[in-house]
Amino acid sequence: MFLRNSWYVGAWSDEIDETPRQILMLNEKICVFRTQSGTLFALEDACPHRKLPLSMGRVKGEAIECGYHGLTFNCSGACIAAPGAGGRVPSNATVRSYPIEERYGLAWIWMGDPNLADPAKIFQIEHFDDPTWGINRGKAMEVDCNYLYITDNLLDPSHVAWVHQTSFAQNATRDTPLETDVQDGCVVVSRWMMDVEPAPFYKKIVEFEGNCDRLQHYEVRFPSHAFIRAVFKPAGTGGKNGPDDPRTFIMDSFNFMTPMTDGKTRYYWFQLRNVRPKDEALSKMMSEGVMQAFEEDRIILNAVQNGMNEKTNPNIDLAIDNGQLRFRKKLSQMIEDERKLKSVEAA
Repeated sequence: MFLRNSWYVGAWSDEIDETPRQILMLNEKICVFRTQSGTLFALEDACPHRKLPLSMGRVKGEAIECGYHGLTFNCSGACIAAPGAGGRVPSNATVRSYPIEERYGLAWIWMGDPNLADPAKIFQIEHFDDPTWGINRGKAMEVDCNYLYITDNLLDPSHVAWVHQTSFAQNATRDTPLETDVQDGCVVVSRWMMDVEPAPFYKKIVEFEGNCDRLQHYEVRFPSHAFIRAVFKPAGTGGKNGPDDPRTFIMDSFNFMTPMTDGKTRYYWFQLRNVRPKDEALSKMMSEGVMQAFEEDRIILNAVQNGMNEKTNPNIDLAIDNGQLRFRKKLSQMIEDERKLKSVEAA
């Protein structure tokens, strides 16, 4: 179900302080906290004595103390104090430690073999610290569906025509043909829509009059991270080989889906834009508009999960599902390859 040798978002960085908290990722309960020095750590959320969650304990300097009998663990998961054991630390008093890194205001956790946890493999984001680009974001959103229904949604430019009629939709989003490109690390579904009226959400932002050429670039990287690029250019300047135009508006949307369980997902997101970087009113308007659209998605995706759980006959696929199906097929193979490798190593 899950690819484990990968970085997933565990929380926004500012959600984690010296008060331990539990997060749920890939059906595993993890205790995250900051030590007194401010360093971020992630441990299995279960003391090995009676399995009380460590998130019910307290941070002590650079370690965490269990709230039941005081067993204390350093940030590599080794027990360094066991008051209830006569001063002797049991050799089997350990908890799993997870590699964790902070980047882009997010806490990234490696869920697989810690020896393979390379921070260079964390999603790379262009323009994140670029002062000429603006940013907007919102709170993480929980969706009551399997994460693959969300990756399906993020490889489906067509759904905006029906789900987001007052924001991202326009007539061209209904039936303009899609192009699908399968690459080593991702699947991309995209299309240019030429000489069309800007969609309602974007009409408030673009800095030119009249029709536009619009690019929808939907890219989902394995296992569950999406880069969505919206480009709006004055009509006649778009397309793959269109000329540069200083009035071009670009919105890059970054979407990180963290499977909590088989049927629940936590969704982190923010957008970068190439216009009016310090315009707080614009950032607020964009955040509110995007959150409203994502709430529309959540209603649909929750209902899709229920419908698939309760189906009494097989569902069908359409031509517009090509990117989604190819993503699922490749990810399934990656998960199977990982499982086989782990079985060989265990033997």
